[in-house]
Amino acid sequence: MGRSYGFYEITGVVAALDALDIMCKTANVELSSWERRLGGRLVTIMIEGDISAVNEAIEAALANGIKKPASYSVIANPHEEIVRLVQISRSRWDKSMKK
Repeated sequence: MGRSYGFYEITGVVAALDALDIMCKTANVELSSWERRLGGRLVTIMIEGDISAVNEAIEAALANGIKKPASYSVIANPHEEIVRLVQISRSRWDKSMKK
């Protein structure tokens, strides 16, 4: 199956980590990247996997998370520009981990 992305935007780092934990334990997905805005008050989690796993993961976070997300989306077979944007985000995240 092709690559799919799930995007889950939520307020608060704790709520974001809780949602990510739920997603990774529920389905065969992995963290692609994450973005924090507004001092960490708004967090976007980006997961990757096959379409069924990404859908299952997002649904599980919606049903079991400690709060509702501000927004979420699943993109099956993303356009190359979406892949590029996620890779850019990932490269920024990778650089910050090396400090």
